[in-house]
Amino acid sequence: MLGDQNTFRERPERSARDRLETTMGHDDDSAIGTDPSRDPRPVDDADIRSLFGESSAAFATLEGPAHVLETANNAFFEAIGGGDRVRTGTPIGQLVPELVDQGVIALLDGVYRTGRPYAARDARIVLGEADVAREAYFDFIYEPRRDTGGNVTGVVVLAVETTQTRHAQRLIAEHRALLEQIARRAPLREVLDGMVRVIEHFTPGTMVSVLLADEDGKHLRHGAAPSLPDFYNNAIDGIAIGEGTGSCGTAAHRRRPVVVGDIANDPFWADFRELAAAASLAACWSTPILARDGRLLGTFAMYHRFPRQPGETDLALARVFTDTAALAIERHHTEQAQAAAEAKEKAAREDLAFLLTAGTALARCLDHAQALQCLADICVPTLVPLCAIDVVDAGGVRRIATAAVTAGQADLLAAHAPEPDAVARVLSSATTEVARRAPTEPGPWDDLAITGYVCVPLSDRGHVFGTLTLFTTEDGPALDGHVVHLAEELASRASLSARNARQYTERVQLAHDLQAGLLLPDLPELPGAELATHYHPAGEGLEIGGDFYDVFPLPDGQWAFLIGDVCGRGAKAATTTALVRHTARAIARVLPDPHSVVQAVNTALLDRSSSHGSGFVTLVYGHLRDRHGHLAIDFIRAGHVAPRLLRPDGTVTALEVPGMLLGIVANPRLRTHHVDLKAGESLVLVTDGITEARAEDGSQFDDEGLDTALGRLDHPGARNVLDALITALTAFSDGHVGEDDQAALVLTARPVPR
Repeated sequence: MLGDQNTFRERPERSARDRLETTMGHDDDSAIGTDPSRDPRPVDDADIRSLFGESSAAFATLEGPAHVLETANNAFFEAIGGGDRVRTGTPIGQLVPELVDQGVIALLDGVYRTGRPYAARDARIVLGEADVAREAYFDFIYEPRRDTGGNVTGVVVLAVETTQTRHAQRLIAEHRALLEQIARRAPLREVLDGMVRVIEHFTPGTMVSVLLADEDGKHLRHGAAPSLPDFYNNAIDGIAIGEGTGSCGTAAHRRRPVVVGDIANDPFWADFRELAAAASLAACWSTPILARDGRLLGTFAMYHRFPRQPGETDLALARVFTDTAALAIERHHTEQAQAAAEAKEKAAREDLAFLLTAGTALARCLDHAQALQCLADICVPTLVPLCAIDVVDAGGVRRIATAAVTAGQADLLAAHAPEPDAVARVLSSATTEVARRAPTEPGPWDDLAITGYVCVPLSDRGHVFGTLTLFTTEDGPALDGHVVHLAEELASRASLSARNARQYTERVQLAHDLQAGLLLPDLPELPGAELATHYHPAGEGLEIGGDFYDVFPLPDGQWAFLIGDVCGRGAKAATTTALVRHTARAIARVLPDPHSVVQAVNTALLDRSSSHGSGFVTLVYGHLRDRHGHLAIDFIRAGHVAPRLLRPDGTVTALEVPGMLLGIVANPRLRTHHVDLKAGESLVLVTDGITEARAEDGSQFDDEGLDTALGRLDHPGARNVLDALITALTAFSDGHVGEDDQAALVLTARPVPR
């Protein structure tokens, strides 16, 4: 029996027994095994045997040309359907009539006539009729039976059913496809839906559902159930895990399978019986899906429309695919955790970058009010759409900075005077206040559509000096812990920057005030002379410079002038500058000439305390008198830049008068030099901050640059001379002041009035 003319082929070169052993060994590993390297949870062989059984050989002997069934084993009768077919003495065509139209009898006739055996592999045949017919596949051999004379008397049938093997191959292929989906990180819903459809295909009449454990571990959520009604899936989505909550809720609670063969009469389904009846569900077997560490991942359930108990095949199928579902869900959880970690890391990087950028911007602000306005601008719109900063000032609270998405909103917020509610509470408590509502005090909250605020204290070494208030609006982002944390971190950094800016402003003002006290507040009117001065501190004016100049009257109608440079900067330089100026002013009234005055200044420098500095001083000191038509000038040059004599025709002469630095030896070599300035001629005095100014390429302005700048003058006059010099110097250094102070003093003889 058994065969198909399309697949039937002759194999005369091998014995029947060899071919039978080969056929029975057809269940090889490549057909039903798994590759452990690709499947972290390989399918258990016992489950495969439970699903598809074990092959056994069917044997029968047929007699005569009618192929009368003479003998057969149980496997043969089970293969043809059992029941009333379990009998001998009947032609096989009558016992199994469906074989006739499928060509099996013709094949038997061929073996009987020719005496040649035939064999086939995976031959398809339909056994049974109508509703009880089944599709089966066989490996078989038809061998001729011979008598002692070699005559053919019948046919021997040897067959092994391969239906189970074919199903196993298809199941393993589908299973591997699911594993490949998991490996390539297909969406969990897609994997679960595909798995459910595979199971339902291999078990007709079964409806499969997968529920997923919620994050709280107390509820089950819908995962996949394509064959169950939507109303049923929606009703059980979120059911509680616990004893007696259906098959799935109970299985999840117990951490072991729960079998309910008759839903209508089972107490587990008391609360869901009507729902199950509406969905035409009569039986449900649920298996918990557990992770490798024992955590509950979900449940795997198989439903039937008629009451029944599961067979070993059903339980094995549940075990195989429960493990597959666990693998998919664990992979999904891992991906979610990885994505969450990456998102958290990204957010942390963005927050850090934001804070670093904010810190850099705040550090650039050297003004206290500017730093707080910068803080407000940083917050909008990155954190919130509205921001206000209030500070304690003169016993009250003053709004010092605002920022908003639109200018109109900023103006409205700036015009609102802070009320002593939220701001006052934060100022007194030094703690952040958060509210997911508009402030309670009067204000433009409705016009600005305020929905919440966070008010953060600004403190300086434990003393709260102001508040940072961020406002959320209906159209803006929500006020969450992340925004509050960033606001507090910004407030902390901004408080430090504001303190530094305030200290810097105070130090600059102090340096400016001290420097102003060491220079002329107003230029005096000199008889017969024009006077112009210039002073520019190095850097940003944070320290007191060492350059100085002075012009003051003497009792006999003369005027004293001086310009100098103290070695060093800061407080000690200021002390030395004051010592030189005040010594010169005090003794010039009683000493007869510049040489005596400079010598006295040198003595004062040598006698000063070491705590007041010990650096040397360069100086040009002189006396001038108006001689009605020219200026008579006597001066001492003590190691300073040589004075320049500038004539109206542009001629520049360096007055290289020898003289030693002051503050080094008791009797420096000094020589008085006399010069008469005629009308329009100028005496130009500068410090080395001008001659040593540098361009971008590193070159110095030096004496040549000074002489060139003075020689290009078109119009005489002290102010014109000084302006021409500063213009040339600025162009040379591209506006860069350099590392040294710059000072200049110009004396120009006036023409005698007619």
